[in-house]
Amino acid sequence: MNKRTNTRAMVECALMIALGTVLAQIKIWQMPYGGSVTLVSSLPFILVSYRHGVKWGLLCGLTNGILQMMTGWYAPPAGTVVAIVACILLDYLLAFSCLGLAAGISKPVKNRTAGVFVGVSCVMIMRFLCSFLSGALLWGSYQSYYEWAEGMSVWLYSFVYNSSYMLPELIITAIAACLVVSAAPNLFEKQ
Repeated sequence: MNKRTNTRAMVECALMIALGTVLAQIKIWQMPYGGSVTLVSSLPFILVSYRHGVKWGLLCGLTNGILQMMTGWYAPPAGTVVAIVACILLDYLLAFSCLGLAAGISKPVKNRTAGVFVGVSCVMIMRFLCSFLSGALLWGSYQSYYEWAEGMSVWLYSFVYNSSYMLPELIITAIAACLVVSAAPNLFEKQ
């Protein structure tokens, strides 16, 4: 990668981080104990993955995770060092970094739109899995605040709670990505 290309990638990453941060503030709805459906706030980081590769996508997603943590940190109920580190890793760093894997996941798919759909869906499922694990391992004590969760296992509670916002987020992001790749395929081209 030459200096000009590297500079372009850095500038695009900075712009996408800014765009993703703004889009994350536009919440369609927010869950009471963390998590929300946003206006495609994951899409800018996925775009970076397609335009500049997985390495840049991971770095951009990681930076977004740090910013998300700084703007909306929820400390886990068990305030131990292990719980805090696990929360940082699962809820922020890993969850948002995985968005950068979209281009690598979709490579084997020949049809561009189908590939984008597969890539976006897979990374959003990975993000859900991070939230699901965090919910079961760290946030399970919040289950008692919901009548509907009475008698549920902590794993089922975490699945239901996190699915309630991550599934709509996945659907909205996948549809938006497919619309964008159909209308402006050059946005998903490797630079």
